[in-house]
Amino acid sequence: MPEPPDKLTLADPKDLADALAFALRFHGRKRVHHADEYMAAITAERLVEHLERAGFVVMKRPPIGGAAASGRGDES
Repeated sequence: MPEPPDKLTLADPKDLADALAFALRFHGRKRVHHADEYMAAITAERLVEHLERAGFVVMKRPPIGGAAASGRGDES
């Protein structure tokens, strides 16, 4: 892991669900047409709930900023 552990923060469950839903809808930047947005969002939320119940902790690096973040679904 290239980032020192002290720069990691707990990932927000909503951010995790958004990232999972994005992964279910896209393969890289190419849209996957066999899964619609609603099913991806529902599946992602259920996965996050299960991971929380199972005791998983997801950590997140600080945002990198710049143009690279905009290509990954980052809306900040």
